[in-house]
Amino acid sequence: MTQEKHPKGPLAQGEHPAFLWWKGELVPWEKATVHVTMVGWTAISSVFEGIRGYWNAQERELYIFHPAAHLDRFNRSMKLMRMTSPYSKDQLLEALKQLVKANSFQGDVYFQPLAYFPGGVPGYVGVLERPGEVMIVSYARPSTLEQEEKSSTCCVSTWLRPMDTQMPPRAKMLPIYQNSRMVATEAQMNGYDYGIIMNTQGKVAEASHACVFLVRDGTAITPPITAGILESITRTAVMDLLRDELGIPVVEREVDRTELYVADEVFLCGTAMEVEAVASVDKYRPGAGAPGPVTRRLRRLFRDVVRGMETKYAHWRTPALGRAATRA
Repeated sequence: MTQEKHPKGPLAQGEHPAFLWWKGELVPWEKATVHVTMVGWTAISSVFEGIRGYWNAQERELYIFHPAAHLDRFNRSMKLMRMTSPYSKDQLLEALKQLVKANSFQGDVYFQPLAYFPGGVPGYVGVLERPGEVMIVSYARPSTLEQEEKSSTCCVSTWLRPMDTQMPPRAKMLPIYQNSRMVATEAQMNGYDYGIIMNTQGKVAEASHACVFLVRDGTAITPPITAGILESITRTAVMDLLRDELGIPVVEREVDRTELYVADEVFLCGTAMEVEAVASVDKYRPGAGAPGPVTRRLRRLFRDVVRGMETKYAHWRTPALGRAATRA
């Protein structure tokens, strides 16, 4: 395929890209259309991913963070919906690289693959191993990791996280994100940035779009996968960095609501969230109500890893443009 370029140069934040990837090829934005009857009910069974790419200005390279792990989770989400993919992981990775080049990105990028049942299959109809279709959209989305003092306010939501036997939170499915949307809307209506969700056992699950960590007495604590959380790739990376690089013990266990109130630090993490300090939970301030020492150190280290400045974790990154060799 001849590589097309974005006609207007580098893409700005908030501007739609010139190309998306759909049905196995690059498609101009304006030509990616379907009939109106294809929209709506088919989305009930859709699954998606969020993947970040980080720009290294010195190397003029864009590093995609953990693409293989994200695409593996994408495939697992499809499997839970009994949807088969017509594309291999290598094909989807190549699609991410094609989008970076076609849209002339020269800054941080957010990729969003989406898999759905084509042909107008209503999402409420039971299906067994039916082929899906995939599209991938990419947007300019600057990282906030350089904003040292950035923090958020949270409340504990009145909405609960569904159990695995009701709607599996470990998959990135549109239905489970309706729960997150209700939580986020409630939080914003009440003047908070994000909501923290409890599960049906009365324990902390996660935030509306991110995983939760608290730090107490030098130990980082986070709810386990079985608490009803997404199998987060960023969460796993954060646990590795805390233990292996910062020397902070990490414990996965059930967390009570009031533990958030008396913690030394609370922070959130996820692909979109990255790593962000929590200034207050229900107006209780962890520590001094500002980014704490562990969160600050973690943010700086995470920034260096994803931007390609930390060579030890080169295997977590894939160069999209091929200007910088992946270093061991």
